[in-house]
Order: sequence, then C-alpha cells, then structure tokens
Amino acid sequence: MKRTKMNNVKDQKILALDVATHCGWAVDKNVFGVWDFSAKRDESAGMRLIRLRSKLHEIIPAENVTLVVFERPAGFYKSSLIVESELVGQVKTVCEDLKIPYRGYSATEIKKYATGKGNASKALMISAARERLGYTGEDDNEADALWLLELAKFDYNAAIS
Repeated sequence: MKRTKMNNVKDQKILALDVATHCGWAVDKNVFGVWDFSAKRDESAGMRLIRLRSKLHEIIPAENVTLVVFERPAGFYKSSLIVESELVGQVKTVCEDLKIPYRGYSATEIKKYATGKGNASKALMISAARERLGYTGEDDNEADALWLLELAKFDYNAAIS
C-alpha cells in the first residue's frame, strides 16, 4: 500500500504520543522523551490519568502544538489495553477542551512507515530510528514517538523541524 500525503498544512506543530504507562512523546527530532505515569505507593491507578492531563496542559501551550497524534490502543493483554484506552481518552478530552485536532495511528501503520514491516520488533524500530532519524537513545517508547511524528509530518506535509 502506497502512502499519499494528506492536506498541506505547512505550519502544523505536532505532538506525537506513544500512549502507555511509559509514554513516549516527541515534538521534533531534538525534543522528545518518556513520561512515567506509574502509580506510586499508596496512589490510585487514576493518578496516571491526572499526570497525563497535567503534562498535556503543560506541553501543548509551551510548544504551541496545533495537532496531536497518538498510537491507537491494541494488543492481547486486557489490563494494558484498558490502561492505554483510558490514557487515550484523556488525550482526546484535553484536545477537545483546547480545540486541537487529533488523530490516531495503528502500530502497524507506524511500523510499516518506519521499517517497511508492519510487525517490526522494538529492536528494529530503534535501529531504524538510529539509521534514519539520528536517534541515539535506547528507549522503544521514544523511538516509536519519533516515528509517529515523522509519519504525521509526512501525512500532513508539515514543515520538518
């Protein structure tokens, strides 16, 4: 399947999120990281949702984000699927509150864009990020967020930062 570019939106500032308890995020090739939303001792699991909302309300205005993209929840493990779905619900709610458009991509779409293989391993995603994006880290969450950012830039024909 050949990818075709979407609307020409040159001034789009994109926040890419690999949504999970260890949430990879990227706004450009040099501004990215991982947020840890693990519940601390004596906290409810809902604290991860509050932390995510707080991070989004912090980074969206600080980076002048105009579009949020995220990896859609999928998988075989019910508990992680529930957590990811709850987190994505928070992403969508914050975007709706701030009137910022958002879009989800499947893991297969991201992996196929990055490596040509829709079932690429974490190691292959990191390796491809090193080769093609200049990534120097070791974290698959960061690598996935960077690839998601590149995919969204391609789809929306945004300015490369």
